[in-house]
Amino acid sequence: MCQLLGMNCNVPTDIVFSFTGFSTRGGRTGEHADGWGIAFFEGAGVRHFVDYESAVASPVAELIKRYPIKSKNVIAHIRKATQGRIALENCHPFVRELWGRYWVFAHNGDLKDFAPALDGAFRRVGTTDSEYAFCYLLQQLRRRFGDTSPELPELAVALRELCAEIAAHGTFNIMLSDGRALFAHCSTNLHYIVRQHPFATAQLSDEDMKVNFADVTTPNDRVAVIVTEPLTKNETWTAFGAGEMIVFVEGAPVAL
Repeated sequence: MCQLLGMNCNVPTDIVFSFTGFSTRGGRTGEHADGWGIAFFEGAGVRHFVDYESAVASPVAELIKRYPIKSKNVIAHIRKATQGRIALENCHPFVRELWGRYWVFAHNGDLKDFAPALDGAFRRVGTTDSEYAFCYLLQQLRRRFGDTSPELPELAVALRELCAEIAAHGTFNIMLSDGRALFAHCSTNLHYIVRQHPFATAQLSDEDMKVNFADVTTPNDRVAVIVTEPLTKNETWTAFGAGEMIVFVEGAPVAL
């Protein structure tokens, strides 16, 4: 299956360290070589990069590892195809507009017998079950709340209900963001860590690379990193429970 990476922060932060380890799993230390993608929120816009090449072979991925794009919400994905051919239109994350905001979505898993009617503005471009689920999520949110964006607590309730409905059809590990928060739902496997003062040195598991975050942060910075499998070998990561959805705001999980 695929793997997911997300970052949510209280100040714009680059994801170079985490993405370097994560992208190595896209064909070198992992079998997820059927494409990759990453999206960075920046103001009202989104920088969106996808490629059907493996992350270890993609010049675009090499750019991301060398170019410290700063953002408060980032979602990345490396793909092991289960549904849909290897093609650009099937690479995650997917991007759509709702309520005047961009929404970014990535999925790890496989859905069976999932074919609800898509009769609104949200349609698939590719052929993945993942894009189908994303379009359905947004369609149902639009039906529930109309043309007015809800506050985060109401949105979280709705997303928990919709994720549980979709997860009944198979594995539904996802990350979703509208730039205000990052929503992560776990069916089988997700982990997170919150880095904040006092910062320490982290060592990647998949690359010979370490960084002392105390050298590149301020005492007020806070960064949550969410990933399928822990990226570092000297830090303590927290595992999600099966069926759990956690909302991250300003670099921390919040109770909504």
